[in-house]
Amino acid sequence: MSSIDRSGWHGQLDLQFIRFPHQDATQLIRSYACAPLKVQRPFYPEGEVCHTVLLHTAGGMVGGDRLSYRINLAANSRVLLTTAAAAKIYRSQGEVTSQQTQILVGENACLEWLPQETIIFDRAQYHQNLRVDLEAGAVWCGWEIARLGRSASGEKFTTGQWRNSIEVWQHNRPLWIDRQQVVGSQWEMVQAMAGQPILATMAVIGLTVSPELVTAVRELWVGKDLDWGVSAVQGGVVCRYRGSDRSAVLSWFKAVWNLLRPTYLGRSACIPRVWQI
Repeated sequence: MSSIDRSGWHGQLDLQFIRFPHQDATQLIRSYACAPLKVQRPFYPEGEVCHTVLLHTAGGMVGGDRLSYRINLAANSRVLLTTAAAAKIYRSQGEVTSQQTQILVGENACLEWLPQETIIFDRAQYHQNLRVDLEAGAVWCGWEIARLGRSASGEKFTTGQWRNSIEVWQHNRPLWIDRQQVVGSQWEMVQAMAGQPILATMAVIGLTVSPELVTAVRELWVGKDLDWGVSAVQGGVVCRYRGSDRSAVLSWFKAVWNLLRPTYLGRSACIPRVWQI
């Protein structure tokens, strides 16, 4: 489907984190925001890890809107980034809505990128691109939970398009590249969504994964849907889900996070307080 060139809202967010020598916690030293994006003041429910919540003050994105994120973690930083609410991508008349994210994780640093659900309305045209560059010893843990169509109200994703690209690199070498595309006209095909509303992916890249650890991740799944899987990739592990049970997949991802976090961060999972509101 061709796009129409119309001006939308172009939001930007540039964050830089650093952990100064002899300090116990990571600090947010630069926070540049251009509406509708905003960042809350960081908080520290577990000491050294800087929990930061990203806000989209407009409540959702329409056709032609573009968001740009630049996130830089200095060496030894510990950061958890999440969002205040589910993202909403409204239908468009053909204009593309896009989000570009560039992340640099410094030497021995760790970024946990854990946004809440993205709801993509029928007739939306949404393109996401995320690139992560890891320095030596760095770890990136991230997930994406996309709901295609407002299934709670009976809406199906029959005429839109969603493109999602995630790349994780280290020293100019790709560790994991994942590209997905769902076109509404193919939404019910087995090769696409098989008529299911939710597509979710979680990855932890930057750690050594044993076969025993992969088996342990698989054993955490307790949902009824059958379309899920776990794979070991270069420098990490990837979990995938296609189905209709958001609670089940979110519980699984949280359990995987809690299982793997002691391996790469030396501590159990700490649920951000914004998820409990």
